[in-house]
Amino acid sequence: MNQDNDIAPWYRQPWLWFLIMFPAASILYCAVAITAAVTSHSDMISDDYSKEGRAINEERARDDRAMVMGLSAHFNFSGSELTLTMDSTTGQNEFPYLILNLFHPTLEARDRTIQLQATGSGHYMARLPRDVAGRWYLDLRGPANDWRLKGQITLPSATPLELDAAKGQG
Repeated sequence: MNQDNDIAPWYRQPWLWFLIMFPAASILYCAVAITAAVTSHSDMISDDYSKEGRAINEERARDDRAMVMGLSAHFNFSGSELTLTMDSTTGQNEFPYLILNLFHPTLEARDRTIQLQATGSGHYMARLPRDVAGRWYLDLRGPANDWRLKGQITLPSATPLELDAAKGQG
């Protein structure tokens, strides 16, 4: 009853490779994930506090300043044209120009800055770039950058947008 069975060397055993496959795949996945995490950066944050540490106090001061001035903005989007009407409870609604920052929720490369020109008593106008379809965070500031109104919108939009400092985000 003595049989000569040829035993294959260790590297030809299928169970050995089956057992080695899972730890090896996990090590490979971790190496790829760590490389991706180290070489890429997140574009998700558009406010200053994530990039400048204590600057969050400055940002709150601008929001508070808009509330003290009683500012509100009424946006109308028609095609590639943007019209804006500013109202203020203190009467400070006339500026030589306004700055509108459009922040894309996920892609920093798509962020846009638009300068609105004054057309008369509290009214402003600007042309929109062609590639503004989608969801945007709005940041409207004065020329001295001492106040701001924030909101969000999905463009193109047939309905007007109202931003009011007293009510918070529009």
